[in-house]
Amino acid sequence: MKVCIVAEGCYPYVVGGVSGWINSMIKSFPNVEFILLAIVANRSLRGKFVYELPENLTQVYEVYLDDCEWEGGGKKSGKKVHLSHKERDELLNMVLNRETNWGVIFDLFHKKNLSVDELLMGPDFFEIARECYNRNYPNINFSDFLWTLRSIYLPMFWTLRMDVPKADLYHCVATGYAGILGSMAKHFHGSSLLISEHGIYTREREEELIKADWVKGIYKNIWIEQFRKMSLLAYNTADVVTCLFDHAKELQIELGCPEEKIRVTPNGISTESLANLPGKSEEEKQYINAGAVLRVTPIKDVKTMIQAFDFAKKQVKNLKLWIMGPTDEDEKYAKECFDLVETLGVKDVVFTGRVNIKDYLGKMDFTLLTSISEGQPLTILESYAAHKPVIATDVGNCQELIYGSKDDFGEAGILTHIMNIEEIANAMVRMAVYENDREHMGEAGYRRVNAFYRIEQMKAVYQEIYQGFAEKHKIPWTEEPFRLC
Repeated sequence: MKVCIVAEGCYPYVVGGVSGWINSMIKSFPNVEFILLAIVANRSLRGKFVYELPENLTQVYEVYLDDCEWEGGGKKSGKKVHLSHKERDELLNMVLNRETNWGVIFDLFHKKNLSVDELLMGPDFFEIARECYNRNYPNINFSDFLWTLRSIYLPMFWTLRMDVPKADLYHCVATGYAGILGSMAKHFHGSSLLISEHGIYTREREEELIKADWVKGIYKNIWIEQFRKMSLLAYNTADVVTCLFDHAKELQIELGCPEEKIRVTPNGISTESLANLPGKSEEEKQYINAGAVLRVTPIKDVKTMIQAFDFAKKQVKNLKLWIMGPTDEDEKYAKECFDLVETLGVKDVVFTGRVNIKDYLGKMDFTLLTSISEGQPLTILESYAAHKPVIATDVGNCQELIYGSKDDFGEAGILTHIMNIEEIANAMVRMAVYENDREHMGEAGYRRVNAFYRIEQMKAVYQEIYQGFAEKHKIPWTEEPFRLC
């Protein structure tokens, strides 16, 4: 069986989170051949893998969204695009968010020599934009609206031009552009489509757009509607959709996913791999270590973490903050974090960069996560496996991970509101001062992760799904490890 993983902006270029999950999935099924279709921002990332690829991952195909820049700088190339009545009608349905025959759209973009630029600059798209404008947005500037639509549909149309490698199953780890490619692959190859959402893609894009400075007013809504449209296509095309927890399922249903397709499948980790970690040296025992395992990016809200630590440090002098993870994903934001530490004059903040977490986690007294958006963070599960309690913001599934919902293990940490410096600082102080509470929380987390979030449990669910697809397509299922001939 050949499974094509379709990923956007993660594996194998960044560590942790969804990337770690993908790597674990591939390793969990050595009997399956995997190929990877990786959607990334630009060609500067080409081949820059931070993971050693498993043997059963045989090919990596890279798609660069920045390649969709205007071929002719927005000028007409001389190529004529002539749409049939059916093609124009379905494009109009798509733009107006009406029921759309996506097969017609997919076929259109695989016509020989179709120019995305010429389509967007041509009379058919102009008239489609005009009709949408007259129906929904007559009170804004038409020229601005037209160029907004062109900017929205340029990367999407360019993605639709891609040739997708053939596989038996397409496993998309998001909706968005990954979902578009998976849906199109199903159309052309007759394969099955599985969507596994960690965060809810549409909600994450909404949060980013609401905070964004580059788009204003009603245009935020127009962009948000586009991401909803892409997710709805993926939900409707998929054979099975998985999510990590019950509230995520509710959000998927709210966004249009048929309930009968959804399976709640929590993350899982190997607790054994995080046993017997090295602890503090004698010199290190003078500090209370707070560890943050994350990518230094805005969505992790590292600035709030640093400011909260500054306040907590004034009360607990021997508190030390370890920020463990790459700083090169958003270098501008990382520099702002470095500068903030310097401006505040706060001591004992360490940026380790990319590290092997096993070398550090055992030395931590607790971990923290101040994200503004999460799914079901693997870093929390890893902390629990190492008997470490967690401070986390109330996003995604963090509340259930900390307080539990199906057990009486007790609190495994402290939950705070997002961007609340005072709450997070007070939580750090409490963790630092009350050692017995800290130890009890760590043990509660350890019991919880072993009960509900083991890699074996996750693998069993996905094996059932994978095997079901194999049977559907009459593909033999074997437990023998995959070998290249």
